[in-house]
Amino acid sequence: MDFTPNLYTILSVVNLLLAAAVIFLERRNVGVTWAWLMVLFFLPGAGFLLYLFLGQNLSRRKLYKIKAERREYVHALIESQKREIRRIHFHDPAMIHYQDMIYMNLSGGQSLYTQDNEVDIFTDGNSKFESLLRDIERARSHIHLMYYIVKDDGLGRRLVEALARKAKEGVQVRFLYDHIGSTGLSRRFFRPLTEAGGQTAAFFPSKIPYVNFRINFRNHRKLAIIDGSCGYIGGINVGDEYLGLDKRFGDWRDTHLKVKGSAVYQMQMQFVLDWNLASGTKMSDELAYFPGPIDHAGKVGMQIVSSGPTNDREQIKKVYIKMVHAAKQSVWIQSPYFVPDESLMTALKMAALSGVDVRLMLPAKPDHKLVYWASTSYLGELLAVGVKCYLYEKGFLHAKTIVVDGRVATVGTANIDLRSFKLNFEVNAVLYDTETAGKLQRIFLDDQEHCTQLTEDVYRERPLRNRFLESCARLLSPIL
Repeated sequence: MDFTPNLYTILSVVNLLLAAAVIFLERRNVGVTWAWLMVLFFLPGAGFLLYLFLGQNLSRRKLYKIKAERREYVHALIESQKREIRRIHFHDPAMIHYQDMIYMNLSGGQSLYTQDNEVDIFTDGNSKFESLLRDIERARSHIHLMYYIVKDDGLGRRLVEALARKAKEGVQVRFLYDHIGSTGLSRRFFRPLTEAGGQTAAFFPSKIPYVNFRINFRNHRKLAIIDGSCGYIGGINVGDEYLGLDKRFGDWRDTHLKVKGSAVYQMQMQFVLDWNLASGTKMSDELAYFPGPIDHAGKVGMQIVSSGPTNDREQIKKVYIKMVHAAKQSVWIQSPYFVPDESLMTALKMAALSGVDVRLMLPAKPDHKLVYWASTSYLGELLAVGVKCYLYEKGFLHAKTIVVDGRVATVGTANIDLRSFKLNFEVNAVLYDTETAGKLQRIFLDDQEHCTQLTEDVYRERPLRNRFLESCARLLSPIL
C-alpha cells in the first residue's frame, strides 16, 4: 500500500496549522509574518523548528525585575524632567531645538538628560583599550564590564589578567558576556579572574547542551564602568580583530566613547539590570554603585538610550528616525549593516528629497554575506532620491554613528538593521553638543577619503547574480 499521498496530506495539514499559529503569534509585524510563512512554505516541518528557536517574542515577558521604590524614584525623576524641559538652561544654546527629542527619550525610553559630561572619542581598538586598561589599573572600588564578543586571544587574556590583578587587590570585578556572541569561550578562560575573587556571568546561556531557545536574542551591548566615575560605550568588542590584527579584515575602523559625568550612572544602571538578569542573583548593596550626585565640570548633554526585545518600543530606532526628521542640513550615517524598515527608509528618502545632505557609509568588505546582500538591495532606492552612498575600503567599518547638522549625534551598539531594532539588547549614547558632533563630522570626512562612492550607474551595472542574491536576502531581512 502506498502511504505517500496520505503522508503528504498529513504534512500539508500540519504545516497549515503551524502557519496559522505563526500568523496568530506574529500579529505585531506583517513583514516578519510573511518572512516566516515563506520559511514554512519552503521548509515544511523544519521551518517551524527554526521558528521555535528564532521566532520567540520576549516582549510578553517581564524579565527585568525592579524594586518598587527604585521604579518610583526613577519615575519621579523622569516626570520632573518632563515638566521642566522647557526651562532647561542648555550649556549649548543650539540644543534648545532638540527639546522634543529629549522629551521623547524621557517618556519613551526613561532616559534622563544630563549635561555635565565629558566625552573622549576613540576610532580604533588600540587607543580604546589602552585607555580602558589604564582606568582598570586605577580602579579602587569596582569594575563592571559587558561585551557581546569576548575572545580567548591576546587581547582577551591581557584584559582578564588585568582584571585578576585588581580582584586580588580587593576591587569588585564583574564581567558579563553574551553566550551566543562569545560562542566557544570556555570557563577556563576566566579562571584567573574567578580564582582571584572576580565574578562572571553569561547572558542567556544554553540550559540544555547544544539547545538554546533564546539563540535569537543577544546582548549586543558593550559597556565598561570603572568606580562609577567613568564609562565606555560603543562598538568595540574584546578580540584581536578589533585591534586590526585579523588578516581577513585588516584595519578595524570603529567608534567608541569614554564618558565622565552623570551619564555614567545611567550606564551603570543598565549594567546592574543586565547583571541581575543574567547572573540570577541581585547585587548586594546596589546603592553603593550610585553613591550620590556627580560633581563634574563637563558640558556635553547626553541621554543613554537602551532598547531590546523585552518591549515593543524600539526606542533606538525611534531616536534614529527622530534625528533624520530633525535634520535641516545634513544626516551622515555610518553602519556596518543596513537593513532598515519602511519607516526609516521613508524618513531618509524624505530628508534627501527635501534637500538635506544625506550620506550613508557602509563597509566595502562584508563579514556576513547574507546581511551584506540584504543591505545592498536597499541602496538603489536611496541613490535614486539623491542619497550619497560610500563604501569604506580601508579595512572593515564597524562604527555605528549618526550625526545631524553637526549639532546632535549618536554613538553606540545598535546597527541600522532589524536585528538591532527588534531582537538585540542595545544601548546608545545620544549626544547634544555642537563641539562633539563636529568632531564626529570631521571623523566621517576623514573616513570618506578611504571610500569609493557608489553611483547609480555603477549600482545598475552590478552582476545579475548579485541582484538575485540581494532579492532573496531582502525577502528574509525581517528575520535576519
